[in-house]
Amino acid sequence: MAKLAILAVFVLGLLGGGARANFFTDIDVTWGGGRAKVLENGNLLQLVLDRTSGSGFQSKREYLYGRVDMDIKLVAGNSAGTVSAYYLSSLGPTHDEIDFEFLGNLTGDPVILHTNVFSQGKGSREQQFYLWFDPRLQFHTYSIVWNPQQILFYVDGTPIREFRNLERETGVPYLKSQPMRLYSSLWSADDWATRGGLVKTDWSKAPFVSYYRNYRADACVWAGGRSACSPASGTWWDQSLDAAAAQKLRWVRQNYMVYDYCTDRRRYPQPPPECAYSR
Repeated sequence: MAKLAILAVFVLGLLGGGARANFFTDIDVTWGGGRAKVLENGNLLQLVLDRTSGSGFQSKREYLYGRVDMDIKLVAGNSAGTVSAYYLSSLGPTHDEIDFEFLGNLTGDPVILHTNVFSQGKGSREQQFYLWFDPRLQFHTYSIVWNPQQILFYVDGTPIREFRNLERETGVPYLKSQPMRLYSSLWSADDWATRGGLVKTDWSKAPFVSYYRNYRADACVWAGGRSACSPASGTWWDQSLDAAAAQKLRWVRQNYMVYDYCTDRRRYPQPPPECAYSR
């Protein structure tokens, strides 16, 4: 597959050049027994979690590099024990994956944004953040930029995390050969999600609902064993953090980061090799 990716013929293959997608035509509801619903002529999607089941969806297309944006409004009120996941993944035992996971909390307590990166099936690269707003009150935009140089996580255009391609320097495999779909789900994980599982889901508050709109994928579409894309057509292809963006990233890390695997000496007495290059 890596060889196919390298030899890919680049032609224009963008999903609307980053135009807003329609949930009727561009995603598949994958589970939930009717709890996932597309509304407003395909412009809005809701996921529901109740005592019986959660729900989820995936993109119809697979991508190998690109930019994906989604506006999300999380479960309102007491969302303790719930997880709203929004991620790219190739699935399988040696999968690549780029994760946003929102760990619900009690009313008035901040939601934790949990991020992770898997390469060749290895993850455990968690960074967690509080947000500078309550993501349960209104829609905010969560973005993934994935190009050959790095992966960038954004919240409302503010970078919160950078995972660089350091394969040559460290031997850590980069996400470069496995096409991924976009996935999202709402489910109960009260055995671990809120304060390590100490706070359980209050089912008297069910059903829990999260909302999605303005899905945009300006990305290289994988089809027929190759990536169809024009690098020049996407500003994300060589996107990196300039000085102003790097300063915003430092601001987030200094004020809102609550966990970084690179500094967890109990878990990693010898930090993973990529941590030496972290900003």
